[in-house]
Amino acid sequence: MKLLTVAIPCYNSEEYMRRAIDSVLVCKDELELLIIDDGSKDDTYRIAKEYEEANPDCVRAIHKENGGHGSAVNIGIQEAEGLYFKVLDSDDWFDKESFISVIDHLKNFLQDGEVLDMLVSNYVYEKPSKNKQKVMNYFGAIPRNKVVTWKNRMHFGTFQNLLMHSLIYRTKLLRDCQLKLPEHTFYVDNIFAYYPLPHVHRFYYLDVDLYRYYIGRSDQSVNETIMTSRIDQQIKITKLMISYYNPYSFREKSLKNYMVKYLSTMMIVTSTLLINEGSEESLKKRDELWLYLKESNLHLYKTVTHRKYGYSMQMNNRIGNSVVIKTYKILNKIYGFN
Repeated sequence: MKLLTVAIPCYNSEEYMRRAIDSVLVCKDELELLIIDDGSKDDTYRIAKEYEEANPDCVRAIHKENGGHGSAVNIGIQEAEGLYFKVLDSDDWFDKESFISVIDHLKNFLQDGEVLDMLVSNYVYEKPSKNKQKVMNYFGAIPRNKVVTWKNRMHFGTFQNLLMHSLIYRTKLLRDCQLKLPEHTFYVDNIFAYYPLPHVHRFYYLDVDLYRYYIGRSDQSVNETIMTSRIDQQIKITKLMISYYNPYSFREKSLKNYMVKYLSTMMIVTSTLLINEGSEESLKKRDELWLYLKESNLHLYKTVTHRKYGYSMQMNNRIGNSVVIKTYKILNKIYGFN
């Protein structure tokens, strides 16, 4: 069994996938690399086969009918033979030294008989068009250099959500909790970073800047225009996440608080995009989303409403909407998240 499976979902990725693949192969002796072609119409699968032929001991090229990012991740989990599982999008890459450190730590845990459910590392927004980088870390949220549980006291800041980019899960955990991402749907990475967490018991924060998250392609799912055009899918994912769990049923306070925080973030991001678009139809969708939350979990609705920005997201006047839009633009300028 390999130590780690890295799955790279690819769709029409011929122009940039090599950088992602090469960044993984610096540690090829310890891992399995699954290059999953999601029904591409270009040379993606040919390139994947090229790497498989050159690295038969660690690379597998998998071709499947198009089903979207979630479908490709599902196949990765199903096919993975590694003890741990990591997703790398085809336009992103790993930092070499950070990746070596991650592999070394996972090896040490295995040798010491330490079973981790999850390893957390930093990710970096890479925005070459503006010569800008922004490291997203978990200082103060998760104790460093020690194995912890949700019983440890943790406080995640506003922009310290655990994302797909920052997570490595134990493969068996993903299978045992029966994680299955929706097909033909965008923004499923939120589910990947949310749904398994109640099943995570022991985890570790490694303070390295592993994942380099590229921002800048015009067709990228996090591009503001694209996100607005796909807002119905963002709403769908938000509703699904609300439906999965009642966070107040969790005994561990840190887990409960974090799950509430993540749902708050989803409500705020989705509402902000709808307010920013500004049409009567979008504002109606915003109101319907908050009504869905209220009817699904009144306790959660009250908590989110009274959190910072929660109330302003529901205001139906020009001043309230203006505050939301200005705040969004300021934060985007600082963090460069789309």
